[in-house]
Amino acid sequence: MHSATARPSACPACDAAPAAEALAAKAALPDARILLSVPDAHCAACIGTIERGMAQMDGVRSVRLNLTLKRLSVDAKAGVEASAVIAQLDRLGYEAHELDPGTLSMTETEKQGRELLMRLGVSGFAMMNIMLLSVAVWAGADGATRDMFHLISALIAVPTVAFAGQPFFRNAWKALRAGRMDMDAPISVALILTLFISIYETLQSGEHAYFEAVVMLIFFLLAGRYLDFRARAVARSAAQELAALEVPRATRLVDGVETVVPVANLVVGDVVLVRPGGRMPVDGEVIAGKSEIDRSLLTGETLPVFAGQGVIVSAGEVNLTGPLQVRVTAAGKDSSLHRMADLVANAESARTRYTTAAERAASAYAPTIPILSFGAFLVWMYLSGGDLRLSMNIAVASLIITCPCALGLAVPAVVTSASGKMFRKGLLIKDGTALERLAEVDTVVFDKTGTLTMGTPVPTNLDQHGQDVARVTMALADASSHPLAQALAHALRERGVTPAPLDALSEQPGYGMEAQWQGQRVRLGRAAWVGAQARTTTAAYLSLGGETHAFTFADQLRPGAADVVAGLQAQGKSVWLISGDVEGAVQDMAARLNITDWLAGALPQDKADKISTLQAAGHKVLMVGDGLNDTVALSAAHVSISPASALDAARAASDMVLLGRDITPVADAVRMSKTAMKRIRENFWQSGIYNVIFVPVALFGYATPLWAAAIMSISSISVTLNALRLK
Repeated sequence: MHSATARPSACPACDAAPAAEALAAKAALPDARILLSVPDAHCAACIGTIERGMAQMDGVRSVRLNLTLKRLSVDAKAGVEASAVIAQLDRLGYEAHELDPGTLSMTETEKQGRELLMRLGVSGFAMMNIMLLSVAVWAGADGATRDMFHLISALIAVPTVAFAGQPFFRNAWKALRAGRMDMDAPISVALILTLFISIYETLQSGEHAYFEAVVMLIFFLLAGRYLDFRARAVARSAAQELAALEVPRATRLVDGVETVVPVANLVVGDVVLVRPGGRMPVDGEVIAGKSEIDRSLLTGETLPVFAGQGVIVSAGEVNLTGPLQVRVTAAGKDSSLHRMADLVANAESARTRYTTAAERAASAYAPTIPILSFGAFLVWMYLSGGDLRLSMNIAVASLIITCPCALGLAVPAVVTSASGKMFRKGLLIKDGTALERLAEVDTVVFDKTGTLTMGTPVPTNLDQHGQDVARVTMALADASSHPLAQALAHALRERGVTPAPLDALSEQPGYGMEAQWQGQRVRLGRAAWVGAQARTTTAAYLSLGGETHAFTFADQLRPGAADVVAGLQAQGKSVWLISGDVEGAVQDMAARLNITDWLAGALPQDKADKISTLQAAGHKVLMVGDGLNDTVALSAAHVSISPASALDAARAASDMVLLGRDITPVADAVRMSKTAMKRIRENFWQSGIYNVIFVPVALFGYATPLWAAAIMSISSISVTLNALRLK
């Protein structure tokens, strides 16, 4: 007999591994580093709960939870299996999935970010110190005092330029070796020439040295570069995340003997054992066992489906209640999960060809800068009768004043400002080009489960059942891990229902829970199994005393779902609802939200195909989805958004992440994107007017390199201030 709160295993024999085999396996295994996705972790309290709870597990040495990535890293002793760690997390109340550490190397990207930030800090510190020294020179210091301050400034500026300017020097050199010129080439020339002329002036006891100008130039350029980097680096590869969700190991059965092997070693025809709670490592056909499987990873729908002999299963699906033996039909790179990753990778590679208007303008503008500067040098050498110092000053001033720093900041400054405002509304922008694309959107496609709804079933007819029915149902439901049973138990518990005492409680994998109550058999599960007439809506069925009772369920609308649809329609956007759910559920949801265009029973590729069809007809599509089944569509869309509750892969494939439960910010983002584009165009106009006015000033010799750097800085600051008007 089990207690009412127990969760019996569907197969007790599966839970009792032979001790000798376990000890032998532990002796052969090296120390383990297990990486898990924990999608339900959402706050600082989760960090404490998970890390303290996992620290109490035998064999675990250290645990670290990355809340941003919702990723748990566990360092454990030999023999600690990922399945045991997942079971411990389940006891703590958190769903978890094993990731493959070999496919998640992000060290190079993280290193680039750290380097840029470090160089920005060094240049900022050097700029402040040189500016302090320059104050004395500007105040009238001359002679030996001025030379001393210039020399000290040189000792600070030379290593600063050598260190902080490396990103520009490296990129310029690579571009020149490839036979092209980007905006880093004139920047590098300006830095080197300004430094050279400043050192020359210092050695000649000249009045003018421009060390503060060269370091200031580096600082502002690095600031713009880092803003742009942060906008891009946050977006991780969805294809990489999908590959990481592939199960790295499987239990192969050969003549009844279980062997854990890498999935890559499996071949067609092998038989693998998938225990309850485990994910399918391969595509295959069930040859033994009965269970229910969670296909939300591929279809986005949370309700499980029956799995028995002859049923086809796919990699990534989760086995819920009973052990299954599966004959392999595809594994590794041939699996459906890996093919989906390839589809996402193809969609992402197409997107990388998209460039911002600022990048295109800067790339076209950059080659003219050194030509203009060199032309000014030659003209002034002729006009001044060979005055090298004057000609060099004018050439350097022309290089600095025409440097497209403001143009480079035009987009990142607006994106940063818009990101701050949207973040306060609950929407995180991951891709710096997303605003530009979002402003072009005329069609919005929503997934249903987990996007417009919370993805959790809610009982709708509890008031129609008597006290005994509720108590027996509570006892049966609380002992099951089925999503409908858990939702039913939770709702009854909130109503204060106490579970009835049951005998001989057991779970029939794929069917439901069974027990004895007051000498009679009671069942909770599928309609046919309990002898009930199946309803057209989602329901669980109870047989008690010769009668059957149906508990119906509905999915709870996400807060703001009705408002966001109405808001988008008020802006003139066409709204679609596309879901993998059955037609009746999708039609009902569309009617509740006043959506006229909808599609039911859609597979992952169907969603992507529909978006491709819409875009082929000239529409710009915003896709809002949360499941792994949505990642291909998210990547194929013109721009995409996913909730923070989505799987890592879906969040990685999207351009924006909805941080809260309320989905209303989606409509706000579409409206705000148009304002942001207006600010970007204004920044382009400011940059153009700046060049029209000040380039002739530099060419005619009315600006020193110092004044050129100051004017260039003012131009950059004006662009930033205009962007801040978004707040």
